[in-house]
Amino acid sequence: MANRRPPPRRRPAARRPARRSTRLRRRRSRRQEHRDNQLLLLGFGAVAGLALVWAVISWLLVNWWALVVLGALATLGGTAWAHRYRQQQAWDRVRQQALRYGLPQLDALHHRDFEYAIRDLMLRDGCTDARQIGGAGDNGADVLATDPLGRSWVIQVKHRRDGDRGSPVGTPDLQRVNGTARQLYGADVVLVVTNGRFSTRCAPLATQLHMHLADRRTLGTWASGGRPLWELLPKIPPPRKGR
Repeated sequence: MANRRPPPRRRPAARRPARRSTRLRRRRSRRQEHRDNQLLLLGFGAVAGLALVWAVISWLLVNWWALVVLGALATLGGTAWAHRYRQQQAWDRVRQQALRYGLPQLDALHHRDFEYAIRDLMLRDGCTDARQIGGAGDNGADVLATDPLGRSWVIQVKHRRDGDRGSPVGTPDLQRVNGTARQLYGADVVLVVTNGRFSTRCAPLATQLHMHLADRRTLGTWASGGRPLWELLPKIPPPRKGR
């Protein structure tokens, strides 16, 4: 009979999982070692910071005159900063009071710059909190302001590059700002201002909604002169009681 070869030996199947588990343990130990090193560094940093603070305090207790010098320098610096701040505010008021716009200037502006121009005109007339808020999610309001008599203004600004030769502002624009001006912003005066013109239906609707319109002619008088806007518009409501 021919000699039969013995069957091949099978390798144990448990070696590969053992290697994987060893690798996982090594990775975990390295991560733990890295965390321990970070905690150690943080501890050293905290101790060094406390030691530095203690050294500074100890030095100042001995050299108390340094505190007096630092206090004097801080007082002088604060006084100089306050003086410059008041000067800057004074110059800003002078520039605002001298602000004038011609209609060609306003026509050439980008619609966003036109909103800022309306804000600046309200600032010129004493509305110290006037701000531009036009943009995404403005709910129909482009400029908010409070006049010197305490009336809250919500202004929607409509710019036409071609002036009164462009498309007229229509009633949907009035309805949009009317639906949010009083409910969301508590407006006393709701105004739509444009460098163009309004459609024929806007004036009757504005009367019904107790809104105000400033067309190109009114805007030109306001922007180029020294009279505030509320002196140019009819039937501006009086300020609320208690203000």
